Amino acid sequence: MKIAIAGRANVGKSTIFNRLVGKRLAIVNDTPGVTRDRREADARLQDLTFILVDTAGFEGADEETLEGRMWRQMERALDDADIYLFVVDARAGVTPLDEVLAGDVRRRGKPVVLIANKAEGRLGDIASLEAYSLGLGDPIAFSAEHGEGLSDLRDAIAEAMVAAGEMAATHSVFSPVLETELEEGSEEDGEAVDPARPIHVAFVGRPNVGKSTLLNAVVGEERMLTGPEAGLTRDSIAVEFASGDQRFKLVDTAGLRRRAKVVAPLERLSTADTIRALKYAEAVVVVLDATQPFEKQDLTILDLVVREGRAVVIALNKWDLVEAPDPTIRAAREAASRLVPQAAGVRVVPVSALSGRGVPKLMETVTDAVKRWSARISTGRLNRWLEAATQRHPPPAVGGRRIRIRYMTQAKTRPPTFIAFCSRPDALPASYQRYLVNGIREQFDLPGVPIRLTLRKQDNPYAD
Repeated sequence: MKIAIAGRANVGKSTIFNRLVGKRLAIVNDTPGVTRDRREADARLQDLTFILVDTAGFEGADEETLEGRMWRQMERALDDADIYLFVVDARAGVTPLDEVLAGDVRRRGKPVVLIANKAEGRLGDIASLEAYSLGLGDPIAFSAEHGEGLSDLRDAIAEAMVAAGEMAATHSVFSPVLETELEEGSEEDGEAVDPARPIHVAFVGRPNVGKSTLLNAVVGEERMLTGPEAGLTRDSIAVEFASGDQRFKLVDTAGLRRRAKVVAPLERLSTADTIRALKYAEAVVVVLDATQPFEKQDLTILDLVVREGRAVVIALNKWDLVEAPDPTIRAAREAASRLVPQAAGVRVVPVSALSGRGVPKLMETVTDAVKRWSARISTGRLNRWLEAATQRHPPPAVGGRRIRIRYMTQAKTRPPTFIAFCSRPDALPASYQRYLVNGIREQFDLPGVPIRLTLRKQDNPYAD
């Protein structure tokens, strides 16, 4: 079942989310309104397993404001959920905003577990008594930070699951999990469950280049909070998506600014979250503003992605604002090859997140990039190419003795990593190593793929 955490800002929803998920996924800070997008993850509480959804805090603002758009994100999470965890701050007591949101939750008619968070110690039960006035049942005195009240919460969630199941049976609908199982088939009907893992794709870039809007265009719904304000995204939010037979796990991230400008503690947390998402991704879509592409920070981000060895695709967003498309895309592709030589041939895809133009092509390019990133080349093919390459351009002579490259093999994939055995690995110039890497990329059709080359000295079998 899907359980959504609801409540006003700064009552500890994200701390509860992290506690039940068992990982520090959501950013936690004393600043109100840190969470802006809804985040989903698998959670476990003793013997219970469920999907948990963290939501933005309710602040009761006008619809056109940032807070109003955050509330619409919470509403969508509440619409999709089977059960609500309604959280109040036991120390602060019940506020008018708590009462307004509690009224909305009551009208939805779904099972609710009322949590009085921050109720640590002996006074916890007394501090939580005020929550009775919300009319949402018995409050659970809970402390997400210290893990107090977990057994009581487990019992309350189990009771709510029974009630939610009875409601589903009454209305003749399946739970989301059961629907998925029926769609995928079972051993009895002879249909195999699709074993393919989703491709993990992170969308990264400078602030305000349209990463969240582009991800919304890919999934076909307003899944991420968007707006004209720079720096809206703070958490790295993962969204499941399927295109044909291929499944993706798309991760929206906070914009990356120059390190010298990142001084606020909250922005440092967001930046660290983005870097972590990048390291766990298989492919990275670096989103550039088509009207101002390849600025210094764009190149810094591209260099970071390539150094991490991820499959990389450049998305030129805001293409609807470009007045001369043909010369602009030619210049962008030339600039990419010139400015990102460590991933020569990286694919550049023009897209418009607002109109959806180029979005299907972008995901096709990402899939292709991951296939090339996962490529394995046989040792025979590799050494036949090596022999021809070294004959065409022999390694240099150092100290009167020519360096000999005897053998090459691929050690691993993702990214493709090669080991070359040579007579003097410490003396082979970096320029010749680049020659070998570029030759591998060209010969075996690996454009835009980071390639790692390690040099080793082959042991002399007659040394003893």
